[in-house]
Amino acid sequence: MEVVSVDIGGTHARFAIAEVEGGRVVALGEPVTLKTADYAGFQTAWQAFSAQSGRTLPRFAAVAVASPISGDVIKLTNNSWVIRPPLFKERLDIDDFVLINDFGAVGQAVAQVDHQDFFHLCGPDVPFPEHGVLTVCGPGTGLGVAQVLRTAERYHVLETEGGHVDFAPLDAIEDRLTKRLRTNYTRVSAERVVSGPGIVAIYETLADLEHRTVPRLDDKAIWSAALDEGESLAVAALDRFCMSLGAVAGDLALAHGSNGVVIAGGLGLRLKDHIRKSGFAERFAAKGRFQARMAAIPVKLITYPQPGLFGAAAAFAQEHTR
Repeated sequence: MEVVSVDIGGTHARFAIAEVEGGRVVALGEPVTLKTADYAGFQTAWQAFSAQSGRTLPRFAAVAVASPISGDVIKLTNNSWVIRPPLFKERLDIDDFVLINDFGAVGQAVAQVDHQDFFHLCGPDVPFPEHGVLTVCGPGTGLGVAQVLRTAERYHVLETEGGHVDFAPLDAIEDRLTKRLRTNYTRVSAERVVSGPGIVAIYETLADLEHRTVPRLDDKAIWSAALDEGESLAVAALDRFCMSLGAVAGDLALAHGSNGVVIAGGLGLRLKDHIRKSGFAERFAAKGRFQARMAAIPVKLITYPQPGLFGAAAAFAQEHTR
């Protein structure tokens, strides 16, 4: 069975045609990436993908969106599109569909991709246990979080909004960072720090700490300065970002009772080599009386190139082809 797989994020909407059977994804076609800002909404982006594909689209859809899934109208957290699931069949000319949170889709991918699609970050360098809970989290435009519960019979993906828990500062620098963010947001969530845009406040806090005057830069410019140019203050912000990511991932693992953690998202993949050289591992394990337990948890990065698309198709396969 063929299905149009869609992954709608804060910045991009990705489309591909997948083949599914027996509850699993058999093949995922070449993805097409569209900027959400270039289209009025999901329907016009769907039509653009249809035109680019040069073929009649399958009459089934698997759609992952960066928002909680509830109600007849879904307003995406980090872009202006409004999704109306009750109108999908009419407006997209399809017979059936599955709608899933974007990090629920990543959780589906985590449950189905091969062992070689993971890169070891810290903890024991061993495969994930076959049973138990995996925490999946990833920084991008926001901070996505999901859980994968694996039993002897099957797996279950639990969609969450864990990226919106409170950020917990752990030292004087993060106290200053939190104070800076609180002037704009009142409540500082983990996503305000551990997401692509979060690097701006980190960078400006470090500049203020050193009494340096720096130009106002957006997050893309700071990430480029850190990863491509090696500019010292941007690199320091990158190191601090990785430390905070480790702390948040550890908090989530504790809260979920996890025996494995997966870092995902396009930004996570860009940080693949840097995370291991940063303070991520130390912050992940630094949980007081639970430090030994935390150090025993394998933490890996999913390297499959389109986990959201794969996972949306996997969710459809689980519901319709088991």
